[in-house]
Amino acid sequence: MMLHLGKRLWQRLRQPTLVRRMVLAQMLLLTLLWSLAVGFVMIDGSQEAMVSNRSMMQAIISVSENLAGQPARQQESLRLIDEAVREAYMLGEVEEVAPIMLVWQHGKLVYRSSNAPEGIRSAGPDQMEIVYIKGEAWRSSTLTHDGTRITVLEAGGPWQFFVTINSRGYYLLPLMISLPFLLLPAWLSIRLAMRPWRDVAQEVAARGPHDLRPLTGRPPHGELASLVDNINALLHQVQASAERERSFIADATHELRTPLAAMRINVEALQAQAGDLRQQELLNGILSGNQRAARLVGQLLQLTRNEARLEAPGELALQAFDELLQDRLAAMACLAQQRGIELELQAPDSVRITGQRESLVSLIDNLLENAIKYSPPGSSVTVSLHAERSQAVLHVSDQGPGIAPELHARVFDRFFRGPQLGQAGSGLGLAIVASVVRQHGGTVALHRASGAQGLLVEVRLPQGMQ
Repeated sequence: MMLHLGKRLWQRLRQPTLVRRMVLAQMLLLTLLWSLAVGFVMIDGSQEAMVSNRSMMQAIISVSENLAGQPARQQESLRLIDEAVREAYMLGEVEEVAPIMLVWQHGKLVYRSSNAPEGIRSAGPDQMEIVYIKGEAWRSSTLTHDGTRITVLEAGGPWQFFVTINSRGYYLLPLMISLPFLLLPAWLSIRLAMRPWRDVAQEVAARGPHDLRPLTGRPPHGELASLVDNINALLHQVQASAERERSFIADATHELRTPLAAMRINVEALQAQAGDLRQQELLNGILSGNQRAARLVGQLLQLTRNEARLEAPGELALQAFDELLQDRLAAMACLAQQRGIELELQAPDSVRITGQRESLVSLIDNLLENAIKYSPPGSSVTVSLHAERSQAVLHVSDQGPGIAPELHARVFDRFFRGPQLGQAGSGLGLAIVASVVRQHGGTVALHRASGAQGLLVEVRLPQGMQ
């Protein structure tokens, strides 16, 4: 359990979010602005440092010239000045970036800092330049007076500059103090600012796949209002396209019903006059095709009406579902008898649901027709109805070949037919069932029947008020 929670938490942390992105952007922007400010201060302060360095170098030259006849005192005085300079710069802990001092008198080196590298080349008199010693950049300043020359080298490369300002706490310390305290306010402010965005997302998430009404929560914010307007425009286009499709199917099916009925009448009249057995077989084939075409047209019209009710639901009425089920079983008894199928109903209790009678009739008829059609002769179809946790639960079980579990989700698609079913059909029966179930806010699922083979269709619909 803890491992599962840990994985979910880790996945959530790894998932990119706009809030986290905006918080990180604020932190990075603050760091950049602080870096620019520190850089500006350091560059501006370097101009003052040049003036103070010149005064310091003049003082060192004066001490060196005054103690030129006393080498020991000269060395001790220059050493004390060197240490004082280090303390003034507060760089005693960072030896590699401490300033280096070298003093010459009449061409002879009389003092050098303890950390001075070999191969130092001094700049020309009263000049400053960047020199590279063992690959590291240093700022070199030289001052000459009456045969005494002093050269001071300070860390001048980017890395030394970064280490220098950090050793004094100019750069990292303010960031380490301010960023944690700014993180929570930044997160809260962004969360509050994105509340209208979450409201729109919740409204979109609450919509079903057939709810194409425009979004009602249009925020006044320019960026989000533009997004909502574009979504509403897209929904309007999709709804118009769906309406055109339904209108076309409805018109086509209406137009097809009349010629199909006329064809059937003419074929039946020809059957009455035909005396040849071969002609009777051909006319029977035409009638069989006509029946399949008429059934397909009827199912298309039924599916179109159900989807139209789903998007624009009409009045719902309290229906006695058990009585409706008995009526449809009686209507299907003739079809079951022709195929040698026994129908069995198990509905001990009265069950009422709120719905549309015509849609519920199409739901029951399609389930029963499928069960009768795919059951072998001499078998039975069991229909049961009971109430369970404020739901009406309908089971229709047959003894046919069943449907492979991997196809359970696809058989509710229009015109999809599983392989090796052995019966002619249009692939619309279960699509109509799913459409009616969605219309009534229920669920439909497929299971294996209790016997060795067969299919059990389970439909759950919300119960109506008694």
